[in-house]
Amino acid sequence: MITVRKPNENEIREFETWPVWEKEESEFDWEYSDKETCYILQGKAQVFDENGAILVEFGKGDLVVFPPGLRCKWKILENMRKHYNLG
Repeated sequence: MITVRKPNENEIREFETWPVWEKEESEFDWEYSDKETCYILQGKAQVFDENGAILVEFGKGDLVVFPPGLRCKWKILENMRKHYNLG
C-alpha cells in the first residue's frame, strides 16, 4: 500500500540530506525492488496499478512511501523534483 502524508519539520530537515531525483512530464512503468520514501519538492504525479486504476496522486509538500514489490505506472503531470531514500 502506498502512503501519502504531510511530514513534520524534523522529518523535512532529515530529507535535506537525501539525494534528489528530477524528471520532466512523462509516463513510465516502474517496479520497486526496495521500499522507497520520498519527499516531493516540486511537481505533481499520479501512480496507477498494472490494470490502469489510479492508486494515488501527490504533489509538492507530500511525503510518499512506496512498498517493495510494487509494479506500477507513473504519470508525471508537472515536472517532478524529490528527495528520496531506498530501504
